[in-house]
Amino acid sequence: MFAAYAARIAPDDPLSGLELGERPEPEARPGWSVVTVKAASLNHHDLWSLRGVGLPAEKLPMILGCDAAGVDEDGNEVVLHSVIGQTGHGVGPKEPRSILTEHYQGSFAEKVAVPTWNLLPKPAGLSFEQAACLPTAWLTAYRMLFTNAGVKPGDTVLVQGAGGGVATALIVLGKAAGLRVWATSRDEAKGARAVELGADAWFPSGARLPERVDAVMETVGAATWSHSIKSLRPGGTLVISGATSGPNPPAAELTRIFFLELKVVGSTMGTKEELAGLLSFCQTAGVRPVIDSVLPLAEAREGFARMEKGDVFGKIVLTP
Repeated sequence: MFAAYAARIAPDDPLSGLELGERPEPEARPGWSVVTVKAASLNHHDLWSLRGVGLPAEKLPMILGCDAAGVDEDGNEVVLHSVIGQTGHGVGPKEPRSILTEHYQGSFAEKVAVPTWNLLPKPAGLSFEQAACLPTAWLTAYRMLFTNAGVKPGDTVLVQGAGGGVATALIVLGKAAGLRVWATSRDEAKGARAVELGADAWFPSGARLPERVDAVMETVGAATWSHSIKSLRPGGTLVISGATSGPNPPAAELTRIFFLELKVVGSTMGTKEELAGLLSFCQTAGVRPVIDSVLPLAEAREGFARMEKGDVFGKIVLTP
C-alpha cells in the first residue's frame, strides 16, 4: 500500500528523512481492527518524529500520522483515538502508553491498524476530512480548555500563536463555550483570521494586553513563555501542551509564579472519553474544524514543508 513514512532520522533536516512509497499492509490481529483510511491530518508530532523525538532509529521505517477517519472491516465510519495502551486494550498489561508512530505504524497510508477499543463512531454531520482533524490537535485543545484550564463562560482566555492547529481549535472551541477569547500572532493576516474565527481581539506577539486574563493557552514555548506568565491575573492558570519554538525560555518567571500564586498545568492529548465529548460537541454545537488545505497523500511532502515553515492556518489534511 502507498504510505508516507520516516525512513531516516534527521534532527536538523527532518524532511530529508521523509519517503513516499509502498509499505506492507497491516495484518489483522486479535482485538485490533484494520481501518481503510479516508482522510488523515498532519501534526507537528510528525515533524518531531522525523527529528527522532519519540521515534528511535530501531523502529524505522515508520509510517507517520496520528490522526485518521475511515471505514472499518464492517463498513462503519469511524474516527481513531491515537493513544495506544491507555487501558490495556489490544496490548500487553505492562506496555506503556504511546501515540501512533511511536511504536505502531501510523495513519498516512491506505490502511491503518489500531485496537478495536480505539475506534469511535464518526458523527454523520462531519466529513471524513473534518473528523480526521480532531484526534490530536482538537482533542488537545478540548482537554486544555475544558479539563485543565478551570475556566467558565465569561472568562477571558489568551491563545498564543494564532494559526496552528491547536491554536485555531482553542479559538473555535473557546468561543463556542462562551469564553472571551484573545489571540496573539506575529502575522497581521493570521490575527485577522483569528477574529473571523471568533476571537474577540488579536494582538501582536508580546504586546501588552488591555487587562490580565484568567487563563493562557500555551503551545509556542520559549518565545512566548514570559509574555504568557505576565499576562495572567493573580491566581490565573497557564496550560501548556507544546513548545514549537523550543523548551527553554530565557527566564522561568519563578518569582512571578509563586508571588501571584499562578498555576502552570501540563496537558497532553486527551482520553477516548474526551474525544467522544469533542465529537458530540462538534455535532450538537455545529463546531467544525478549521482546514487549511486538503492534499493527496502523494503530495504529503508539500504539506510537511508548509507546516515546517509555519505557512498554515488550521489543519492540513491528506487523502489516500
